[in-house]
Amino acid sequence: MAALHMLCGKIAAGKSTLAAQLARQPNTVLIGEDLWMATLYPGEILTLEDYTKYSARLCAAMAPHIVQLLQGGISVVLDFQANTPKRRAWMRGIIDRSGAAHQLHHLDMSDEVCRARLHERNASGAHQYTVTDAEFEQFTRYFVAPTPDEGFDVVVHRVT
Repeated sequence: MAALHMLCGKIAAGKSTLAAQLARQPNTVLIGEDLWMATLYPGEILTLEDYTKYSARLCAAMAPHIVQLLQGGISVVLDFQANTPKRRAWMRGIIDRSGAAHQLHHLDMSDEVCRARLHERNASGAHQYTVTDAEFEQFTRYFVAPTPDEGFDVVVHRVT
């Protein structure tokens, strides 16, 4: 049975790294929000409001496609942040419409670990976005860990 893999974790927690590992499974595709956003909206995502607006557009366009892939027997690793109940509700809709199995991978780590990884990532220049400490703090304020009442099959990955 096809499965939807979702990722929850603060900026630089390792979501994309885990996504790439998960996508190595047979009959599995990786769909990455950062790549799509950077390609579709180059230079246009400058604020949290910009991200929210453009991400909502991308989610609306991608949902039917993801459902079709899952219904066709292809597993999907969705490298989109699942960091808020609203975003996870969107993902829950994909699960419900497709009938696919799922796993929500929660990368649970401290702000200090994420910030150190962020500084390394920024210095490498390998990521589509450079994120400042202020932006990290702004996005982190909106982070809400998944709760049992959301009904997801959660796999926790901890780094201390």
